Amino acid sequence: MDLPTLDDVRQARQGLRGVIVPTPLQTSATFSARAACEVLLKPECLQKAGAFKLRGAYTKIHSLTPEQRGRGVITYSSGNHAQGVAYAARLMGARAVVVMPENAIPAKVAATRGYGAEVVFAGLDSLARQHKAEELVREHGYTMVPPFDDPHIIAGQGTVGLEILDERPDVATIVAPIGGGGLCSGVALAAKEAKPSVRVVGVEPEVCPDARDSLRAGEIRTAASIDTIADGLRVRRVGERNFALMRRYVDDIVTVTEDEIRQAVVLLAERAKLVVEPSGAVTLAAVLAGLVPTAGPVCAILSGGNIDRGLLARLLLEVPVA
Repeated sequence: MDLPTLDDVRQARQGLRGVIVPTPLQTSATFSARAACEVLLKPECLQKAGAFKLRGAYTKIHSLTPEQRGRGVITYSSGNHAQGVAYAARLMGARAVVVMPENAIPAKVAATRGYGAEVVFAGLDSLARQHKAEELVREHGYTMVPPFDDPHIIAGQGTVGLEILDERPDVATIVAPIGGGGLCSGVALAAKEAKPSVRVVGVEPEVCPDARDSLRAGEIRTAASIDTIADGLRVRRVGERNFALMRRYVDDIVTVTEDEIRQAVVLLAERAKLVVEPSGAVTLAAVLAGLVPTAGPVCAILSGGNIDRGLLARLLLEVPVA
């Protein structure tokens, strides 16, 4: 199995210069007081295309030959990777086709189309849209840009970890969301290889704990349900490369409830003035729930900000701030 290395992550970082925004860490006195440790926020919600996904998408498409890009690229995604691929493909003059779930967030669909991609709908979960994308590859010869199980994708996402350590080399724990595992595995690889003493903790919704169960079992498990408000984490199973890296580098995987996720979205909007989608807010939810070690500075990666405005409005009106 071809796994990326720290050198691959560093090379990806060089390739991303001038393409992505190196999102600066933010501190929060409110969250630090609640967690009884220094809490740092890595706001990838402020990234171009609204999420960390541009890092991996651009790295992957940039690695393709002109002939591969010329055939057009295709991916399958609930939204953030879709936007990252569409944006990156436009930068490199490649046609992009994206397979999205039938219940995709309308704002994510509109943004993906806005970046110039063709959107095809298929099913309600990650396996359905993956199968549709693979079918279209066979029919049209497109080049696949996987959402997480790919060395270039993982290396691109791992640049988040290098940025955190560059800005705060004293960070003790990095907390990352887990869907398919691209971000968590990439950050864990980069951070652990650069600073072996740092802890890396993954977070996923309690209703679909496939990554946690996989890590405990020592083999990939499939989620029975993906019925979570965190639409970007509605993935039934982690990727093989991602799992191999997580087994090697991730210290723990914890889960948070739907109510804890909702509360974190509202807290981030009201206290940090950051618009963060539920998938990105799971990390702060875990920190505030006391699920993460607090010996030293803790960095919560806020992976994206592409939240449906109707959902955000409802949460702000209905969820009480404790």
